[in-house]
Formats: sequence, C-alpha cells, structure tokens
Amino acid sequence: MSCPLREKVNRILAYNSPMNHRDDVTRLLAGLESLVERIESLYPPQPGAPDWRAVRACRWRRRQGRAYFQEVIRPHAIALDDLKGIERQKRRLVQNTLQFVRGVPANNALLWGPRGTGKSSLIKALLNEYGAEGLRVIEVEGHALMDLGDIVEDLYGRPERFVLFSDDLSFEADDPGYKALKAVLDGALTAQPENVLVYATSNRRHLLPEYMAENNEARLRGGEIHHGEAVEEKISLSERFGLWLAFHPFSQAQYLDIVSHWLAVLGVAPAEVDGVHREALQWALLRGSRSGRAAWQFARDYAGRATLAGPVNEVPV
Repeated sequence: MSCPLREKVNRILAYNSPMNHRDDVTRLLAGLESLVERIESLYPPQPGAPDWRAVRACRWRRRQGRAYFQEVIRPHAIALDDLKGIERQKRRLVQNTLQFVRGVPANNALLWGPRGTGKSSLIKALLNEYGAEGLRVIEVEGHALMDLGDIVEDLYGRPERFVLFSDDLSFEADDPGYKALKAVLDGALTAQPENVLVYATSNRRHLLPEYMAENNEARLRGGEIHHGEAVEEKISLSERFGLWLAFHPFSQAQYLDIVSHWLAVLGVAPAEVDGVHREALQWALLRGSRSGRAAWQFARDYAGRATLAGPVNEVPV
C-alpha cells in the first residue's frame, strides 16, 4: 500500500477511531502490505528500457498493469523499391522523413485511403531505409494512445529520431485516445519533443465516423460555407497532422505492374510473368480489390504452385 494512502488512513483513525480499533486497522494494513508484496513477487520482472542504439523497432505493451517497450526482433524487411504505384506519396514521405532524420523541421503525417494500398508498408520501408541513420519506430496500437504522454516522456533528449506509428487508426466519438492524440500532436502545455513524430494510417481522412446529418449543421455566411461544430471537431484532429497523403485504389495497369514485380522477386521466370496477367486479374476480382496486398498474395500463391508442380492455369477459389 502506498505511503500517501497509509498516511491518510492513519489521519482518519487518529481523529475518529477508539484506540482498540486503530490497533486492529493497523494490523490489517500491515497484513495487506505483506500480501501485496507477495503477489508482486510472482510477477515477471519489469522489462528494462531498450538499448535504442541497437534496437530499431519496438511495440508499446501493457502487461498486468505495467507498460513497457517490447523489442521487435525481426522488423519487416520490405524496401522502398518494392512499393509500386505510390511514387508521389513515397516521394513526399521520404522527403519528410529525411528532414526529420537529418535534424531539420518535419511534420507529423497522416496516410489515409483504402485498404491494401501501401500505407503501412511505406512506413515499414522507411525504417529499413533510415534505421542505420538513427530512425526508430515505436508501434502504438489505438487502445494504447492514452499512454502517449508517458511514451514521449521517455524519449526526450535522446539522439535517435523516433516515429510513433499507429496503424489503421480510427476513433469513435467518445474514445479517450482521441483527446490524447490531439494533445500530443498540438494542444498540450508540454511541447512535442523535436526527436519525435507521429505517423498514422487510416481508412478515414478525419479518423472519425462522418454522418450525413452533420452536414445539416453547415451554414452559409457571406457566401462562405461554415461547418457545424460536429464537423469542425472531427476536422480538428486530422488538421494537426502537417502532412496529409491520400492513397487511392490502383488501376489495372498499376495492379499488374505490382504483380509482375513480386513474381520477379519470388523467382518466377521473366518469360512466364506476362502470361499470368489474366489469372492475376481473376484473383483480384474474386477478392473485390486490385490492391497491392492482393497482388502480393497472388504472387505468393502462383510462385508456390509453380515451384511445386509447374504453372497452373486455374485460379483456386
């Protein structure tokens, strides 16, 4: 039991309890403290702080009420050159990250758009590109955003450059992580450390659900449209990201280019690659998406089947 709580109990006892009751409660407190110590001794030891000189990626974890950095032993090995069809987005985020790594001003970034278009892969590729120059990535899941203040506090003054990465981020209206993220980005009394940026990915541009009824709050004043309070509140979070990067569904040509790239990476002969485009399109049709993820999955499936038994003409459902 913490000292402040014991002191408070003792003050209450001193003024309001007969002597024999005070003795009983004191013994009870001693017994509870002993029990707490025995329970805590059963916990695994608290993980120490990572050696950021060697560790390039961590996840923020909570276990039995304790928060800590969990090292990512084998970070994803994807390279920037593996990402096709997002040249503009890649160029902008690479430039922003290079500024950050080199110690000059850079912006927090929001990457938004449909699933499977390379948002998360781009951030993973940046770690591989700039990890040797001091870039570090800490993955923070949506439910752990309330801990952002504690995470940032541990990073002040370090020579490494930290990207707090929150993947597939979205909030409901009453989500407490929403306020915590706003405060860290811009709005708290404590300044965001110069060696920390937030990179988030989302399917939603404004990170919150948007309803048709909210448009009814908009008003026309002096020829200008002014949004209602609900819309303004939702926009206020995404506006705290200085860099917005929109990702869009791939065209058929882009999708097939990605398929060809991954087939080549997986060792399929160049002469064979062009002959599987019809099959790749059928694969995308069955999954309802011409995404980079679908292209990667098709390439793995085709390369595996071709390795075992030669080319197979039918796409498995």
